[in-house]
Amino acid sequence: MIVHPAIEEYLTHLSSPIHSVLKEMEERAEQINFPIMGPLVGRLLYFLVEYGHVHRILECGSGFGYSALWMALALPENGNITCIESNSQNIELAKHYFEKAGQLHKLTIMEGDALEILTTLQGTYDMVVNDIHKAQYPDSLPLILPRLRVGGILVTDNLLWKGDVAADTPTDPKTPFIQQYNKQLFSLPELFSTIVPIRDGVGISIKLKPPAG
Repeated sequence: MIVHPAIEEYLTHLSSPIHSVLKEMEERAEQINFPIMGPLVGRLLYFLVEYGHVHRILECGSGFGYSALWMALALPENGNITCIESNSQNIELAKHYFEKAGQLHKLTIMEGDALEILTTLQGTYDMVVNDIHKAQYPDSLPLILPRLRVGGILVTDNLLWKGDVAADTPTDPKTPFIQQYNKQLFSLPELFSTIVPIRDGVGISIKLKPPAG
């Protein structure tokens, strides 16, 4: 855990879900030991959608729709979130929860591998959330950037990876992929990035306007 457990518990207590369906999803995730982003990150996502002039969202790696529902609740009625998810059972669950929350009209789901689907997409999005398999992170960024509008927001989960990214000798084989991705975020001139140390580290990047000339 990145944040001191007592602080994490305090913040989580303050950050109760804004909809009963979110609470139901949290309970399900706990029962089946499914890794959702949780209410602290959920509120951050809601905040970014609400105040970032966001109408079109792309989420790569949606699970059963927990973080997507947080964002959908912040979208205007004519907004849309496109979710890429490879697990068909998760997709059916996401549809169920979105319908129960009255947000199904904002949802588009694409089933398959995110890296493959990204190459087929057209147009740009106001916000992209990246939470795919960590070994795919470095390869995903060149595919995501063309789909993100100038001024758009890229959010990436798990960038501190329980602190293993700071270890001299990482213990998890996925860690080098996350370290490489973090270097990309902070070295690419078209992005301005930071990492918020809540939950497992949330990266927030803004796509910058290309320099004139």
